[in-house]
Amino acid sequence: MDMPVNIFKQRLRSGEAQIGLWLGLADAYCAELAANAGFDWLLIDGEHAPNDLRGMLGQLQAVAPYPSHPVIRPVIGDTALIKQVLDIGAQTLLVPMVESAVQAQELVRAIHYPPNGVRGVGSALARASRWNSIPGYLDRADEQMCLLVQIENREGLANLDAIAAVDGVDGVFIGPADLSASMGFRGNPGHPEVQAAIEDAIARIRKAGKAAGILSADPVLARRYIELGAAFVAVGVDTTVLMRGLQSLAAAFKGSLAPASAAGAIY
Repeated sequence: MDMPVNIFKQRLRSGEAQIGLWLGLADAYCAELAANAGFDWLLIDGEHAPNDLRGMLGQLQAVAPYPSHPVIRPVIGDTALIKQVLDIGAQTLLVPMVESAVQAQELVRAIHYPPNGVRGVGSALARASRWNSIPGYLDRADEQMCLLVQIENREGLANLDAIAAVDGVDGVFIGPADLSASMGFRGNPGHPEVQAAIEDAIARIRKAGKAAGILSADPVLARRYIELGAAFVAVGVDTTVLMRGLQSLAAAFKGSLAPASAAGAIY
């Protein structure tokens, strides 16, 4: 068995924009539907969606035959939780609420084996190594790990340059929902002050030589971020896509109100 290559990480380094979708339905069959649609990457959300470890494992297995790259967002950047997520086969993590360079450095250590990090060695039990069927997995795993850290409040913005400068951080993701709330514009990520902060953050991340990422269901904003150089952009959430489709279908036959426009939407 060959070592799985992290194509997502390779593309980040090339600067090629990758288009993604958020997965919140917490179901392997739905994850496979999304993978079949042709997105470059899929975010399996363990922070706000009802995903447990076994559920995330099932989604990784469902997505595996497809070109779409799975990214897991754990509920928190805890070393023990990260160890479990890596052992079930995740190679790319998006860690929420990163506010300092020290926190980012600890996350880098969490995704690497000793002596460069603190990831526990349990490869005989791990899907990641195909239960020790990948020759040299322990020596080669670190190079395929990709760490994305999420900046989503004023403190994170204030420390953005230091966070982006941390060796081992591959990308910085801007969370517009929490950021707009932190700035006093909860539910309004399209506010000019929030947009100015986002655009400045993208520029600073790129200046540091790291990949910038963001989520926006507003197609105008999503395209704007791509134009600014964001390298990984999620353009929707599966729950929202399903809900809007269902509402439109019901409205077509019941004469009820159509779903609200996506303009200015986060999700």
